[in-house]
Amino acid sequence: MGRKAGTLFINPKNFGSLQKPCVKDMVTFLNCLTLNHNKDDKCSRQKSLLSACMEAQGKNRKPWGSVNYHLQRLNRGRR
Repeated sequence: MGRKAGTLFINPKNFGSLQKPCVKDMVTFLNCLTLNHNKDDKCSRQKSLLSACMEAQGKNRKPWGSVNYHLQRLNRGRR
């Protein structure tokens, strides 16, 4: 098992510095759920803020999949 020799690979942990704009809203929503024993009706404000943030981000992003997938796809064309 493991990776094949000679294949391209990028460690995804190196991309930890990418922007994560909705993390603060998600953490506040999860903390609210924890404090209220998973009753989301008491966390409606945090839920709406998180939903608004996620909707705003979804309009600007293009899904391009895994970096490793695309590197392997490009490498196949080189052979």
